[in-house]
Amino acid sequence: MPNERFQFPGSEGQQLAAALELPEAPPIAWALFAHCFTCGKDVLAAKRIAVALAGKGIAVLRFDFTGLGSSEGDFANSTFSSNVADLVRAADHLRETRKAPAILIGHSLGGAAVLAAAGQIPEVKAVVTIAAPSDPGHVTGLFADRIDDIRKHGKVEVSLAGRPFQIKREFLDDIAEHNLMDNIAKLHRALLIMHSPTDDTVGVDNATRIFVAARHPKSFVSLAGADHLLSGKRDGIYAADVIAAWSERYIDPPAPESAADMDDAPRAVVVRETRNSKFQQTVSIGPHRLLADEPVASGGQDSGPGPYDFLLAGLGACTSMTLRLYADRKSLPLERVTVSLKQSKIHAEDCAECDTKIGMLDQIERTIAMEGALDAEQRQKLMEIADKCPVHRTLTSEIHIVTRAAD
Repeated sequence: MPNERFQFPGSEGQQLAAALELPEAPPIAWALFAHCFTCGKDVLAAKRIAVALAGKGIAVLRFDFTGLGSSEGDFANSTFSSNVADLVRAADHLRETRKAPAILIGHSLGGAAVLAAAGQIPEVKAVVTIAAPSDPGHVTGLFADRIDDIRKHGKVEVSLAGRPFQIKREFLDDIAEHNLMDNIAKLHRALLIMHSPTDDTVGVDNATRIFVAARHPKSFVSLAGADHLLSGKRDGIYAADVIAAWSERYIDPPAPESAADMDDAPRAVVVRETRNSKFQQTVSIGPHRLLADEPVASGGQDSGPGPYDFLLAGLGACTSMTLRLYADRKSLPLERVTVSLKQSKIHAEDCAECDTKIGMLDQIERTIAMEGALDAEQRQKLMEIADKCPVHRTLTSEIHIVTRAAD
């Protein structure tokens, strides 16, 4: 997916580093992702989910909070309130430069932050939390043995995930003032709660409290087997699949093209590697997005049809559509068409109708089932019409393919 990296001003004026994952085609929705405490925009879970969502047509902005990653500022001066304010500024930036986010996604403490920020971003229709605490103060459990020192000295260095961070008394005071339950009760947005029942950092009981406090529409999805950071690749991709499917019900679909914008020219087909597995590809055809892959036996993950599957599907769809057009034009009692196809290799010498007599040939077997009160003559005519479908003609005529390197 295309990736844009840039900076935008945060709530305190610092430049915050951001990455925008874009679909190949115009986005069907825009989302804003908030990462976990002391993580960054490029933490594996954030990156994998953003890239996977872009593959499904959802543009995702993720950024480093103050003092983290490539963003300016001192982490010690940041608070939960400043993180929420930076989320609102990120939404403002999207609104000013592209389109305001309809979806907020937050991981861990970022999940608590999106719950607090949603009410300040009017365009938001759906909110997703992943392994989120029900109380921002939960994060203090990561350095519980140093809280007294922080209160006493005003600022103390603590070790989090093996890295040193300065935590100030102001951080503790700020996080204690937030009543997230009140934000959740007044959310008035669709809410999806995702949590692993074996999360040993933020227990699943936090998901229960969020779910109970929220009003409908609300959903819970178990990330069974995942750890808190969603470090397994399949966990991030699964989360993205669920988010994309769930959010469709709540986001406004893009306006359809007007007749003036449409013509008879074929739409461009764009195929791009996802790099999520050896063979997986995204296929963008106008507003439509699909996955292509190879079967497990061929080294793929079978996450989508293979190249020859798409070829057969194109011939099958064209055949059925052509028969439908002919039957309707001739007022034939054709109720339904089913086309079954199979591709194989045969010895050229075994094909009496083929000009080539040496080596191997591709053979496509096409079986057409027609339902309806058709007589023998009508069925025979429809079988003849099947060979006149445009894709059939393309496959059986000379094809000229021009290949060039991209600029």
